[in-house]
Amino acid sequence: MNQPIARLRCLRSVELRTQASVESTDFYSEVWGLRVVEQGTDGAWLRGTGEHHHALQLTQAERNGLGRITFAVATPAEVDEAARRLELRGVPIVSGPGPVDDLGGGYGVSLVDPEGRVVELLADALAVPKLGREDAVPVGVTHVVLNTVDIDAAVTFYCDVLGMRVSDWSEHQMAFLRCNTDHHSIAFNQAEWTSVNHVAYEMPTVDHFMRGIGRLRQHGTVPLWGPGKHGPGDNTFSYFADPAGLVCEYTSGIAQVDEDRWLCKVWRRVPELSDLWGTAGPPSEQVRDHMAGIPDPGAFERFDLGRAS
Repeated sequence: MNQPIARLRCLRSVELRTQASVESTDFYSEVWGLRVVEQGTDGAWLRGTGEHHHALQLTQAERNGLGRITFAVATPAEVDEAARRLELRGVPIVSGPGPVDDLGGGYGVSLVDPEGRVVELLADALAVPKLGREDAVPVGVTHVVLNTVDIDAAVTFYCDVLGMRVSDWSEHQMAFLRCNTDHHSIAFNQAEWTSVNHVAYEMPTVDHFMRGIGRLRQHGTVPLWGPGKHGPGDNTFSYFADPAGLVCEYTSGIAQVDEDRWLCKVWRRVPELSDLWGTAGPPSEQVRDHMAGIPDPGAFERFDLGRAS
């Protein structure tokens, strides 16, 4: 039996390809609460209050999509071993293993999953001093929800190859996967096409979460859905659209998993479990349309790879 290629420590950052990188950079820095680390003609890197060099990378593109998802691993030796195991499994590698030629540095390898998403495993990336938590701003990115055309195949790949574990299911519509004690850092949503559904940012407390929503309202930005509290994950939620139409979420209080005691369960898809508080109501057609995104060929197009059969 093949072992997972590495032990993922945490979700470090997400790269989004966006039709509106300048406007989105302004939104995420001036309204959302992230801070610009560096900005160029083709995009920007933004950080939260945590120690990761950046949480979000925005890259100008012809259409919206997912650039890559970056997970932290412990050492360069683990990156090299991951690359060796990827080759044995026949999983496409698009860069590395080796030093990363990107802002933030580090030593990494980037693979392509069966639906064309680029996943980077990164060690020895630059760390930055943590910032104070007085302001209602995100610590960093905490999870990404991905639309998939085959939820069973997606879950199998991320568990068998990347070593993630399923925390819960929402019937056979959503699967929540973890790599550490957080209930989920990746979730898959069964959909008509492959795309990014939304990116979630951790607020330290419910108070920070609500004050962040208040700041957005003061800037004339109201939630697409929320505030509320999910059943799976037990986390608060409030979803917004950025200037390109991509969905971003404030969240707090994610459930913590005790590996020895946690029992994965299947949640019913009913309004009272999607929102335990009963404050948000069911998601509207508008939020569903934003979360559906547009079909994203990902690495199959950008790196001229043949599609997986």
